[in-house]
Amino acid sequence: MSRYRRPWIVAVQKGLLWGGVAVFLALVGMVETFAGRQLIVGVFSLGLALPVLTAVVAGYQGAAGQAGGAHGAPLVRGALAGAAVGAVVSALVVLGGLVNMRSMFVSASPAMFAALSFGRGTSGIPLVLLGAAAVGAVGAAASFLSAGVRRPLVTALSWTLGVGLFQELLQILLHAEGARSAVRELLFIEDGLSIRGATIVFALSWGSSTVWARRGGAVRQWHGRLSAPQQRVLRLGSLGGAVALLLLVPLAAGPFISQVLVLVGLFALLGLGLNIVVGFAGLLDLGYVAFFAIGAYTVGLLTSVGEYGIVGLSFWAAVPVAVAVSLVAGVLLGVPVLGIRGDYLAIATLGFGEIIRILVLSDFLRPWLGGSQGVLGIPKPMIGGFEFRGPEQLFYLTLASCALVIFVAMRLRDSRLGRAWMAVREDEDVAEAMGINLVNVKLMAFAMGAAFGGLSGAIFAVMLGSVFPHSFQLLISINVLSLIIVGGMGSMPGVIVGSLFLVGLPELLREFAEYRFLIYGAALVLMMQLRPEGLWPAEAVKRELHASEEAGAASGLRGGV
Repeated sequence: MSRYRRPWIVAVQKGLLWGGVAVFLALVGMVETFAGRQLIVGVFSLGLALPVLTAVVAGYQGAAGQAGGAHGAPLVRGALAGAAVGAVVSALVVLGGLVNMRSMFVSASPAMFAALSFGRGTSGIPLVLLGAAAVGAVGAAASFLSAGVRRPLVTALSWTLGVGLFQELLQILLHAEGARSAVRELLFIEDGLSIRGATIVFALSWGSSTVWARRGGAVRQWHGRLSAPQQRVLRLGSLGGAVALLLLVPLAAGPFISQVLVLVGLFALLGLGLNIVVGFAGLLDLGYVAFFAIGAYTVGLLTSVGEYGIVGLSFWAAVPVAVAVSLVAGVLLGVPVLGIRGDYLAIATLGFGEIIRILVLSDFLRPWLGGSQGVLGIPKPMIGGFEFRGPEQLFYLTLASCALVIFVAMRLRDSRLGRAWMAVREDEDVAEAMGINLVNVKLMAFAMGAAFGGLSGAIFAVMLGSVFPHSFQLLISINVLSLIIVGGMGSMPGVIVGSLFLVGLPELLREFAEYRFLIYGAALVLMMQLRPEGLWPAEAVKRELHASEEAGAASGLRGGV
């Protein structure tokens, strides 16, 4: 009997769990804050999307475990799970009507309760329950759709919601005369994505996804039949097209998008450097921001025309010095921590990062570094008569730096030194027994990572035109480590993807800025649970994970036999 009751109990449990998530999102203020952002004008807001998504996920998970082809029971279980989400949300609405919750939760405002109850208060509870049950049933229906139907549907919904979410940015990009203006008028009205625009985006993305699902295999087969030289020409052509598009981005996107991309590039440079230390060599470094600061201050002191400038070098002459100073600082950090492993290494490097920041703030170094007032008057880089004066120009400098660092990191990864780093990452004792000099290998990892961080700091200094110690907080190190984990440890494309996800998106979506670290934490937990290898994992990491899964499955089969 209990075997038949269990799926229903699990469905209710899932609903209560995701209902708790919906209540949490509401009480931290996300529902109220995002209620003003219309994804589809007059139909669907971002604030409403949060509890709806929790009901969809609850319904999807509540319907899982169905054996056989009958769909009635899973649909009902999904609806039950959705109703449980609605019940938890309704309980919050009732509680908010009886008790003044604002003394404990600042965000428990009348506007929040109105957003959760369709503006009807406790009289809207039946509507909340029915709506949540219907959404849960939709989530359950998604669980038994075939992949050929579900994938285009999910793609179309994602594109539609994505266009609605980034409507301000897209309207800026399309704000021009001619064809772009016509597209903007077709898709958007003043407040956001129109119903007509949402229908067009949904239809186009669903159609293209369906065509690709049917014809994508043939395209891959055609690509597989090409000879090696033809595939190489195709790859080079694709790379050239991508580079050409990147070079046109500042001209088409304007200063705001260019500024966001410069920030993404700076964090990508930091991520590529820390990826050598953490991803390749397996040395957890939480004081990485120190090298960012050293590079920035070195360029600031060498190029500044203000009070603390030393020699007035050009940016191009100061950058090699900044990289070299950062590299030496990496070696100096590496020497005392050579014998430290794991968590102790993280604590030791964390202390190094804080020491650098406190030294810069100290009265002892104030006559040379400016203390809390920082170093001002850092000129913009110039080459010939061209000045990198704004984000559109600095974008090219950041892009070129990223390309250079990626090239160097790829050559290092594929070299004898790179293989030694990975051997150390897997097992230091075995690596040492195989004849690898741990001292040299670890110091090289710290040095190369620090050099890349110093290069990023140098560009950061000229971007701001000044350097302040409060720009180099511990959170910079945590952000860089987070983007490596989200993108994929040891993966260079993963670092770029992680930078876009954790740095670019919060800059584009200013409503999320207040909840940035909440989203960081949630993203890290979800990545560890659902995709521990990251969004774009390295091939070696992917093979290792799949090998362990296959080994686990094989041992399970043997146990079953």
